[in-house]
Amino acid sequence: MRTLLQESRDDLLRLNIQSLMAVLEADEIPGVKEQELIKLALDWLDMNGPLPLLKSNLLLSHLRFGLVAPSDLTSLSHTHKAMATPLVRSQLTRALEYHRMGSAQPIRQSKQSTLRASPNCVLLVGGGSSPDWPEQQMLKFDPRRRTFSSLSSSLPLRLRNHCVCSVGGFLFVIGGEEVKEGDENGKKSVIVSTSNQVWRYDTRFDCWETVESMRERREKFTCCVVEDAIYVIGGRHTQPEDNTHTSVASVEFYDMATGTWRRGATLPCPLYGHASAVLNNGIYVSGGLPGNEDGSNHGNYQDEQRESSREVLFWDLKGRVWEKRASMSIARFSHRLATAEGQIYALLGMYEPFCDIEKYDSQVDNWTRLRPLLIGSFNYGMVSMMSGNLLVFGGRRWSDGREVIVKSVLEYDTKKDRWREISQLPKPLTGTECTLLPLPD
Repeated sequence: MRTLLQESRDDLLRLNIQSLMAVLEADEIPGVKEQELIKLALDWLDMNGPLPLLKSNLLLSHLRFGLVAPSDLTSLSHTHKAMATPLVRSQLTRALEYHRMGSAQPIRQSKQSTLRASPNCVLLVGGGSSPDWPEQQMLKFDPRRRTFSSLSSSLPLRLRNHCVCSVGGFLFVIGGEEVKEGDENGKKSVIVSTSNQVWRYDTRFDCWETVESMRERREKFTCCVVEDAIYVIGGRHTQPEDNTHTSVASVEFYDMATGTWRRGATLPCPLYGHASAVLNNGIYVSGGLPGNEDGSNHGNYQDEQRESSREVLFWDLKGRVWEKRASMSIARFSHRLATAEGQIYALLGMYEPFCDIEKYDSQVDNWTRLRPLLIGSFNYGMVSMMSGNLLVFGGRRWSDGREVIVKSVLEYDTKKDRWREISQLPKPLTGTECTLLPLPD
């Protein structure tokens, strides 16, 4: 379509109205901005008009005015007489109202404000070739072509152990550890601090903004989306003065309708390095390292000396208490949970001697072992695709007694219980977080 607009525009202007409407109805038009489609429609009306009002309105109703910046919307009604009809003016007004909704925009999405892009793109947020110095890059993975491309925008901060999620075409980047360069006694150093900041990225206009911060600073926590809210669960924060950690049992959720964080049901004990997944509008949490009753921990060395958990907790969001469910067969820490085909899958974490994965059936409250990975890894990115398959990006693994960062992209077929490598990252990557998000070309 981009090529047609640039090189064969006259051919497009000679289309009949049914063919042009078919173009404007398309959910995927790579590389073309909505303003270009608006100009095409108006030029077509000039060349093929005048049309009856009903047909003109029908044609213009296929345009997505919510994808046009507010500053441009106000002048659109004056660009052409067809844009001044009551129907089109009402659509322009609704688009302006949408842009004024602030925090509620993600839950007020409609076709008028949805990007004409594949909803199946994977966005890899952060991570890097060193676990100690994360990069601010964002990579797009096209699962159809199995190719990577870099976004022009980058993360506002260097983050690790953060969480990401997508709601209504917006990306949310939550908490984690902010990593900065420091200068200690004339020597370069790395300063790490736990964050409670929340950033929202609008892919349509390539812009970042901060939303209300979490009540608590968190890293090694989990987040998930249920209906109109983002839930953050557990985690820990670090005292930079003495490098001690305090794990938390608190749960809070971001209400997008009001743009505020509220308290949720507290976990039975402080917990970090766990994983979470959503099934049937309930939240499941598994594994992790329980903190002391006061939440105190010490350095990372103590993590390796303590036992991670096999426990699984469930919260149906209606009550105020987490309930126990059947435990995993393996204790896991810093692992991943994913929902696919109505079941929950537990993937590898740190300190695991084997490469086994397993799935949970909520109907019978039971875990089943599945085909293991040939070589285990951890600190990878993972996403559950609409097809029901799981994708695993990069990570770290042990090879010949040393830790290496890998480039592999693995796919797990949940129906066939089969692993295969489908692509390679542009460079080794660890610590990235992934989500599905419609992204412009």
